[in-house]
Amino acid sequence: MKCVILCAGYATRLWPLTKSKPKPLLEIAGKPIIGHILSKVEKIDELDKIFIVTNNKFYGNFVNWQKNYKSKKEIKIINDKTKSNEDRLGAIGDIKFTIENEKIVDDVLIIAGDNLFEFSLSKLINIFKEKNKSVIALYDVKDKKLAKEYGIVGIDKNNKLIGFEEKPAEPRSTLASTGVYLYPQNIVKLISQYIKEGNSPDKTGSFLVWLYKKRDVYCYTSKKRWYDIGSFEQLEEARKEYKGE
Repeated sequence: MKCVILCAGYATRLWPLTKSKPKPLLEIAGKPIIGHILSKVEKIDELDKIFIVTNNKFYGNFVNWQKNYKSKKEIKIINDKTKSNEDRLGAIGDIKFTIENEKIVDDVLIIAGDNLFEFSLSKLINIFKEKNKSVIALYDVKDKKLAKEYGIVGIDKNNKLIGFEEKPAEPRSTLASTGVYLYPQNIVKLISQYIKEGNSPDKTGSFLVWLYKKRDVYCYTSKKRWYDIGSFEQLEEARKEYKGE
């Protein structure tokens, strides 16, 4: 199993904080966001390599960070060569770029690099092993108004994905996608097909909408907190409440 952590965004909503520093390197509870993510990822026995994909603007920041980070797994920093928010590849574009450039032929865990989550990844891994199907992690925000800010998921009684809507005006549920996805090798191959068909390379949720109509996707819903660091308010909330490990 491989892991791809998406860190190629430009986080313009958090300027000036992120004008010269990428969002995943902002500190919360004593260490960068990326450090908290890695502390979860490194516990997965089946996983043998981690790819952190970033852009040309912030590539040096991650290289410098890595010099002082001691990892239990092999980590490689990938430069997607983009230089601004205008020419970015998008989340799915960056996944495709990493898979093709690194010749990844394996199951892939994908995590958004601006996410903080308190849940262990072990239950996600267990469902993946049991079903041998794609699995995504959800968090119930328990508020229809709040749900309008996220990618909202519908599931059936077997926890199978039956609907996904990005920032819905009228949310049908309060189950939010946390930006944690685990795809088996046969699904990873479909990412290229998705792009070739002319679909949007920007958001991971767009691929989910395309995928669940063709293949089974299962969901793990965590009761432990998840923080989406998309605004100053969310950043401050995480800094006040997130305890880390």
